[in-house]
Amino acid sequence: MKNWKQWRQLPVFGGLLLGFCCLPPAAGAEPAGQLPYRDAGRPVDERVDDLLARMTLEEKVGQLMMLNGIDCMEEAIRDMHVGTFLNIKGEEADRTIREADRTRLGIPVLLAIDSVHGYSFWPGATIFPSQLALSCSWNPQRAKEMGEVTAAEMCHTGVVWTFAPVFCLGRDPRWGRLGETFGEDPYLLSVLGTAMIEGLQGERLDDPAKVIACAKHYVGYGETQGGRDAAEADLSYRKLQSYFLPPFEAAAKAGAATFMTAYQAIDGVPMTANRRLLREVLKGDWQFPGVVVTDWNNVGTLISLQRICDNLTDAAAITIAAGNDMSMATPEFYQSCLEAVRSGRLAEADVDEAARRVLKLKFELGLFENPRRPDLAAAQETIGCAAHRDLALDTAREALVLLKNDGLLPLQPEAVKTIALVGPAADSPLALSGDWSGETPNGFHPRRCFVTVKDALPQQFNGRILHAPGALFSLKAPESSTPAEAERRHKELEAQAAAALDQAKTAMAAADLVVVVIGDSPDYWGEWHSTATLEPMGSQPELLQAVLDSGKPFIVDVMSSKPLLLPEEVLARASGVFQQFSPGMLGGRALAEALFGKLNPSGRLTISVPRHPGQLPVWYQQVRGSHGHYADLTDGPRYVFGEGLSYSPIEYGQASLDRDSYWHDDTIQLTVTVRNTGKSDGVEVIQAYVSDLVTGTTWAEQELKGFARVAVPAGESRQVTIPIAVSSCSIVDDAGNRVVEPGEFELRVGKSAADIQHRLPFKVLE
Repeated sequence: MKNWKQWRQLPVFGGLLLGFCCLPPAAGAEPAGQLPYRDAGRPVDERVDDLLARMTLEEKVGQLMMLNGIDCMEEAIRDMHVGTFLNIKGEEADRTIREADRTRLGIPVLLAIDSVHGYSFWPGATIFPSQLALSCSWNPQRAKEMGEVTAAEMCHTGVVWTFAPVFCLGRDPRWGRLGETFGEDPYLLSVLGTAMIEGLQGERLDDPAKVIACAKHYVGYGETQGGRDAAEADLSYRKLQSYFLPPFEAAAKAGAATFMTAYQAIDGVPMTANRRLLREVLKGDWQFPGVVVTDWNNVGTLISLQRICDNLTDAAAITIAAGNDMSMATPEFYQSCLEAVRSGRLAEADVDEAARRVLKLKFELGLFENPRRPDLAAAQETIGCAAHRDLALDTAREALVLLKNDGLLPLQPEAVKTIALVGPAADSPLALSGDWSGETPNGFHPRRCFVTVKDALPQQFNGRILHAPGALFSLKAPESSTPAEAERRHKELEAQAAAALDQAKTAMAAADLVVVVIGDSPDYWGEWHSTATLEPMGSQPELLQAVLDSGKPFIVDVMSSKPLLLPEEVLARASGVFQQFSPGMLGGRALAEALFGKLNPSGRLTISVPRHPGQLPVWYQQVRGSHGHYADLTDGPRYVFGEGLSYSPIEYGQASLDRDSYWHDDTIQLTVTVRNTGKSDGVEVIQAYVSDLVTGTTWAEQELKGFARVAVPAGESRQVTIPIAVSSCSIVDDAGNRVVEPGEFELRVGKSAADIQHRLPFKVLE
């Protein structure tokens, strides 16, 4: 069956029996202790060699497959020898592990799931702030701890593999998956991502309290045309080397056990088929020893969307030959891969190489000795425990960003009698959780797990609180609706929005102060849901106008998956503006504490926020050479990378370098003194940018190369030393080589990419 459309007509697991009649029946597990691959005392490579030599081609191909769910798990293991499943956990995981143990060779299964910012799909698990939110803390220790907790909550449920962290650069806020990223800077991404890998994996892969990480999506996925998910990425190889490959190289050096290939194509070559980036760079130049898995049905996408193949046999052959080791969620891959080998379109040696990597990972995990069967009693004690929730709260506190304060904040409780709390995100678990949290508009995690702003505000304010949502996140009908159904549903939603707005107007009329919490929803985030605009969606613009019309002082909190652009008048008249990127289950408490000064904000933006989508791109690492501003609008962002306020004024004192010239293998020692001149303890995020003043090829004006998050008590000073490797002060030349060019440099120290406090010259010697 060569036609893709014929394959598409099969059920999800259709065609599983095709060709099975030629396979030998399962003979049951071989006696343990008599076979070299069963001997835990032997070297891993020796065990892999022995096992691989005993396997049929069919069994090898089965190890290259990952299938979704439990619907035909037994049949998939028995008939296709499938070695990996995703979205199986708990009791189903136990059943799957036992089924694999009964096969002829007893090869254990890998069980995987998406746990991007917490164990998302286990009800009641701890959901942390999203990666974008976490990055605003500028705290690698939090990233590591988040990985540790995620592993601790997963490890008792049979799952050993998470598809995280995300190493994509988030430079286009229109992209629906921006919230999955650590922001726009390659250096900060590398630091936070590798810290999370360390937390997830620990020191040994066979540690039963840990899980394996997956660096995704390799590579350039976030830079697609127009911010549209999985569109072509217009990236030269030099641009990949300059910005996108370095974080993934850092992930490989940090020991990430697996990589996932991206959906999109680069320069006409889908990442699934990109031999240069998979075999030559990842597995060749970087010597990555782990497993490379495709993203969801990437094999089928080569036919259905990218159309570089017209049949699954060719698609399977291209996928493995290019350097992928495992196909995700393409059941038809099994028969197609077998046909590719038997017809000579794929060398069996390539199958052997991929199977070897998968088997080696299973041995390194210790699954042949401990298949990680679930312990649900331990899971119940661990998942969502108080200590884990405390960490989620601390992370939400550090991730909160204050962007405007006219002096009203922090609020004085005695000066306010009645607060109108409005906005659809003020009491929304979904807005707290964001994408990849398991949460849906209809709920998933128990409501008791969440602390919304409405829940938390009474703990900080004893006065009167009038709550009214005031708006709907979205007025869209379900995408599957007929035109008539969509029109009817749209009218129903408009009526609900009008009623909600009337309730908010009544609340605001009776209040001294308005706190409005706006956000977004799954209609406008995640895969397939990029947006052309960045304005608040649904009926939220009408609510914001009503807030203005009320004439009351107001504070805005944007609780969103990605930046939302507030109207100019709202920004001008607001007394305070906060940004919370999907702050996790406890995010409402963080905001309530910040409103009344129990929390002194310390978050700093990790993505530049435009004034208008037409300005994009606005990331701070713009290449020098523009002839100036737009004729109708400045080209500068509304908020720049690194920006954020606190309630404590921090002044920069002396800053110095240990020398004025360096060799390529030296380390610069930057020393900075900061002083808190306020009345409350605060935190400063000191940012160090390097500028190569004259470069052989065009380059960014400055790049982040170091930072320090420093607690500074009221009235005190702190001196901090930040090391910066001279080797990191590099560019990519016109031949594609990363080099440090000798000459004049400047080390810039400041509060953001725009607020530079010191400029320290130095030289790099030849």
